[in-house]
Amino acid sequence: MDDGWMTTNPSSADRVEEGWQTVRDDGCVRQELLDLAHAEPSLRQLFPWTGMGELHFSRCTEFGWTWDIPYIQPAAGGTYWVSGPLRSQAVGPAETAAKAVAMVVELLPPGCGPAFVGTPEELIACEKEI
Repeated sequence: MDDGWMTTNPSSADRVEEGWQTVRDDGCVRQELLDLAHAEPSLRQLFPWTGMGELHFSRCTEFGWTWDIPYIQPAAGGTYWVSGPLRSQAVGPAETAAKAVAMVVELLPPGCGPAFVGTPEELIACEKEI
């Protein structure tokens, strides 16, 4: 009997695209940055999230997210600052959104993406099995 409920888990691509839509809808990040980050295939496959106007990327789709990818902060005059992956680490300034995106892509961990459907703890457990 089909009761209308989904019986399978969402795919990574579906869950990630939901994340991108959520980030677009929350209005916390400059649209130009969102458009350029989403257009970059290596970032589009990661789970995006925002905090304090920053655009973050995670290798997993559930809260707790991974903190192993640099993130982009807004700066004065329409510029950006790239930090991370940890809050105590600075990468440097970027005059444009395109430059900020390129800086993050350059620093992606090896084998990064597509995003894992689950929490960081589940991702770590899965990676240990491989």
